Amino acid sequence: MKIKSISIKKETESNFQKLMEVVRPDDSLALLMYGSPDPDAIASAMALREILQQTKNLAKSVFVSTEPLIRRQNIEFVSSMRLHIHLLNKIDLNSYRLIAFLDAQPSFLSDKSNFIKPHIVFDHHPREGHWQAQVEDIRPEYGALSSILTEYLLCARVKIPRNLHTALLYGIKTDTNNFDRETVFEDISAYTYHTKYANMRFIRRIELNQTPESFLKYYNHAYHHMHRFRDQRVCFLGNVESADVCVQIADFYLRLIGTYYVVVAGIVDDKFIIIFRGDGYRHDCGAIAQRAFGLIGKGGGHRGAARMEISLEVLNEKLNSDLSQRNIDRFLFQSLKRDQKSDTARQEHHINNAGKETL
Repeated sequence: MKIKSISIKKETESNFQKLMEVVRPDDSLALLMYGSPDPDAIASAMALREILQQTKNLAKSVFVSTEPLIRRQNIEFVSSMRLHIHLLNKIDLNSYRLIAFLDAQPSFLSDKSNFIKPHIVFDHHPREGHWQAQVEDIRPEYGALSSILTEYLLCARVKIPRNLHTALLYGIKTDTNNFDRETVFEDISAYTYHTKYANMRFIRRIELNQTPESFLKYYNHAYHHMHRFRDQRVCFLGNVESADVCVQIADFYLRLIGTYYVVVAGIVDDKFIIIFRGDGYRHDCGAIAQRAFGLIGKGGGHRGAARMEISLEVLNEKLNSDLSQRNIDRFLFQSLKRDQKSDTARQEHHINNAGKETL
């Protein structure tokens, strides 16, 4: 089916019918996002609520995240959308009949949160863990979940408010990094569609203010502690106020000439956060993250961007409680070096096998 130049996939139509069967009239819904929610997750949650509000007339709904908003642009974005996002530990999920995961999966949560059994899961990260939901749509080839939810909005034939057009366009824009990361035609189609109705001046205003002054000390730290190996840069920032610090530093260094792959790590509360950024061509960030740190951490991503989280308890045990700059630098180098060796071994194995097949 094709609506307004956007093709609606068969799986979208099929899952939309399942969604309509699962949700009752005057139902209650908790829309759950993992971590400090980004614009793509927020816009997708807004879209799902809009669909169900117009088709099922929800009696009540709530936006929930496992961590508070930290990035200034996201705080301004949420405020302008007139949303209130509650923290998971402040909400009684039992008072909502349905739980939906947006831009996340049950396996992303810590062990203590495994009691949460979602009915609906929408995500564009590779599927992880063993879980089931009555309605699930996982499409890792998409650059943004907002593109997928755009299909659902058009499939539902509901009226899309201007603020939702704006939110979805901003979600696509940020999660694809203006289409510098892996993107499919559907992302471009959805973005183009929303540009006709979105408030572009609002988006430009948010994008002009990106870096808090408090972050400048981390740029200074990175300048003095960033290590370069050929086309790669690796840095440990120490204790940082949020994972967004690592993201911004990694994005900045990826713009430097001759740099195609950046790894930036920092300690946030009780977690060791590792951010990966790449050009999406020479390196597969998601695969590297899993191979280098997947046995002791949780996370993942795509070719151009990935994130891993390791509990501080596990890191302390692995490094004998020595979390000094030098020791963590060594840990990062050794882990990434092992990944490079295993990648080289895989390539040699593939070449050898290919050679045997031609004999």
